Amino acid sequence: MTTAQNIIISIVEGLTEFLPVSSTGHMIITEKILKITEDDFSKVFTVAIQLGAILAVVVLYWKKFFNFKNWQFYVKIAVGVVPALLLGFLLSDKIDALLESSTTVAISLLVGGIILLFIDNVFKNPTVDKEEDISFFKAIMIGTWQCIAMIPGVSRSAASIIGGMQQKLTRNAAAEFSFFLAVPTMLAATGYKLLKYYKDYGGFTSNEIKQLAIGNVVAFFVALLAIKFFIGFLKKHGFKIWGYYRIVVGIVLLILIYTGYINS
Repeated sequence: MTTAQNIIISIVEGLTEFLPVSSTGHMIITEKILKITEDDFSKVFTVAIQLGAILAVVVLYWKKFFNFKNWQFYVKIAVGVVPALLLGFLLSDKIDALLESSTTVAISLLVGGIILLFIDNVFKNPTVDKEEDISFFKAIMIGTWQCIAMIPGVSRSAASIIGGMQQKLTRNAAAEFSFFLAVPTMLAATGYKLLKYYKDYGGFTSNEIKQLAIGNVVAFFVALLAIKFFIGFLKKHGFKIWGYYRIVVGIVLLILIYTGYINS
């Protein structure tokens, strides 16, 4: 992987991690278009640069994450992440196998796009507008919805936001709680991948450390901008435009697969 390829993938990660469009799906597509040789490090890299995106959430919402008097916040995040941690551990190999399927990503993008076209009309009359009013039960239910995103192309953000709206959260509250849940979820996934790679290869080379550092810095700054944009846009316009976007990307991907430009 060249530095230029690194930066492009990291920009894609930062832009899409917290949007309901599937960062994993976009990075898979980007890697295939850039003809990046898929090896164990490239697989770790696409997960590890999530650390930069995680830090962007912590920085933007630092008052939440460092308000130690609000212990309920930490409990909600803890119980909300349990379903993903359990399923992620049990289904790790199957998830890795799905990550290699461009067809799975394309279909997930299409189906998810169609759902987003109607989601604003499905869940009406929300009653929860702030994190303090989210119960522990609602937190674990949202965390359960998040598990659907283990299918590449679904989008962790989309799944958890829809789960939040199903639990009567407003769009804004659902999006923010989705960001909060992302921190331990992605931290656990990243830590697991890094530790496994370290054990398998005895450490990281100086070039690999450099690539990881560049990727995380780029993902951090891009994610900062993406989160701010998404919250403002979501309040005014809802999810419909993201639905159309996913459908277009899904169709384009299917065409690329059909023509042989991208492997299925």
